[in-house]
Amino acid sequence: MIRVVIIGLGNIGTHLYNAFSELKNVSIAMVYNRTETALLPLKNSINTTTDISNLPNADIYIIATTDDSISNISSQLVLENKLVVHTSGSVAIAALNDKNRKGSFYPLQTFSKGATVNFKEIPICIEAENNADETLLLQLAESVSNSVHKISSEQRKSIHLAAVFVNNFSNHMYQVGQEICEENKVPFSILSPLIQETVTKLHKLSPYDAQTGPAKRNDIGTMQRHLTQLTNNTHKEIYSVISKSITNTYGKKL
Repeated sequence: MIRVVIIGLGNIGTHLYNAFSELKNVSIAMVYNRTETALLPLKNSINTTTDISNLPNADIYIIATTDDSISNISSQLVLENKLVVHTSGSVAIAALNDKNRKGSFYPLQTFSKGATVNFKEIPICIEAENNADETLLLQLAESVSNSVHKISSEQRKSIHLAAVFVNNFSNHMYQVGQEICEENKVPFSILSPLIQETVTKLHKLSPYDAQTGPAKRNDIGTMQRHLTQLTNNTHKEIYSVISKSITNTYGKKL
């Protein structure tokens, strides 16, 4: 049985709690959160605390807080020579306090409270300073996911950067598209089949081969008309920069 303590009950912490709760070989010893409100739904099912100095003995302590708070949180832990890991994609394990053994347990997925995810399909990237801790993290990760990877801090930072482009930036593009639809009284849902097909194609084609559109064709007339249609200057700038990047990728200059 692997005993874990979850530190932080934000999006990732909540999803980890839900996933670990269903495992027979994992026991959640306690959940810590800075504020009491988030802990209230768990009061009758698990030990909770708002006192970070009151954590019980466990095999793994998982810091699931914001990137900027990881170093500070790890220094506040009243623990020594315990395995403390964080869930960040962009923070090196060196940021963790030296009084404990360090590692990372990074689920490569976008998490929102209330949204259901299948952890079995989520890649888990792990890192540890020694073989014993790595083995323990592998055991925990393989209990919850079918896709587990040993990844260094530098590799993880690169993965996180790529993830920002394919997830965070692409989602912002959906937001821009929704605004354009709403401005012209068109339902955003009309774009849903296109969005689905864009993702589906990537199961068969590389992003390079899947690219279509006026920027790839260097269709200057269409791009100029689009820029004229846009009323938001930020949207115009985004359109121009991305179009230039696409056109340059396929060997043509705007």
